Amino acid sequence: MAKETGLGWTACSLDNSTGTLKAFVNDVHSLQLSTPRAVQDVTGLDKSAIERLHLLGDFSGTLAGTFNDATDFSHDVFTPIDNARTFTNTFSGNTLSVEALITDYALNRGEDGSLTWSAPLVLADGTVPTWT
Repeated sequence: MAKETGLGWTACSLDNSTGTLKAFVNDVHSLQLSTPRAVQDVTGLDKSAIERLHLLGDFSGTLAGTFNDATDFSHDVFTPIDNARTFTNTFSGNTLSVEALITDYALNRGEDGSLTWSAPLVLADGTVPTWT
């Protein structure tokens, strides 16, 4: 695969509170996604370098965007934040879909009058996140 930019994102979707997947890629202006794995140090006395094993997988991310309270867009999707949601993200033919908990829905009114939001996500269901 060739090097690419982050332009032309295909999909950024999240279930609303009723479990219906809603595409709001137009409301999102930036995101950060992480799929770390825990490791265990298993270095024996006979080693001169660290030896490790992969342990549990995880997911976290933060979406940020412009406030939009139209039906089925960001504000509608993020309120309330009290249940697990399916988050689906696709670009360049690569998809990451996870069950996630929204840990906050923060609004910010900037000095310039802009109204933006940010929403951190964490893994909810114990399924290792996998890009397909």
